Amino acid sequence: MPITRIAIGTPGEARDPGALKAALAEFISVLIFVFAGEGSGMAFNKLTDNGSTTPAGLVAASLAHGFGLFVGVSVGANISGGHVNPAVTFGAFLGGNITLLRGIMYWIAQCLGSVAACLLLKFATGGLETSAFSVSSGVSVWNAVVFEIVMTFGLVYTVYATAVDPKKGNIGIIAPLAIGFIVGANILAGGAFDGASMNPAVSFGPAVVSWSWTNHWVYWVGPLIGAGIAALVYDNIFIGDHTHEPLSTRDF
Repeated sequence: MPITRIAIGTPGEARDPGALKAALAEFISVLIFVFAGEGSGMAFNKLTDNGSTTPAGLVAASLAHGFGLFVGVSVGANISGGHVNPAVTFGAFLGGNITLLRGIMYWIAQCLGSVAACLLLKFATGGLETSAFSVSSGVSVWNAVVFEIVMTFGLVYTVYATAVDPKKGNIGIIAPLAIGFIVGANILAGGAFDGASMNPAVSFGPAVVSWSWTNHWVYWVGPLIGAGIAALVYDNIFIGDHTHEPLSTRDF
């Protein structure tokens, strides 16, 4: 049971150079990812003069987020594990792969990275709006929660299968590639309904900069539930009693 491997951590982690470097890596990875993903939506709005979203716009958002996440995970993998997502960090914590204190450091860094990316976008575009995630017309908040649960389940399950599972072997860039692919695919599936966040930090930055919090809870509750289910299912069924490395020797 992964619950037996959950660790709180020690206060010294907050001052540990390795933990601080890992948090900084998460900040930079999220900044890169959100700048590309949110920026693609702002570029679409500029090109269409704030016109209605089209299938082409959805495909563009899918590609930008998929490519951006591939890079964000890749550049952070050797330093922080390349979580780039509070939901992924939560799933890693439930599986005993990161301590609570280091996870909190990651959450803070990830949210700040998203805010910084949105502020940079607003400045670079001459004050264009960084649109907050919202539930589409005709879609209830509970529909959106289910979308976020299922999509984030797929994401974190992919993370466990390609990056966490100790039996995975040496698969090189397959992990960040698969993670980018599943996010891009889920945006094509859920983007028209609730924006397909799957990532509380991605939703947090635009909400702060635009100061728009309508139904914002959906983009925390859904991803965290989906991540938790994926972590518990994969760790219990497919990893089981396989020996984990000590938490102090790895980030992810």
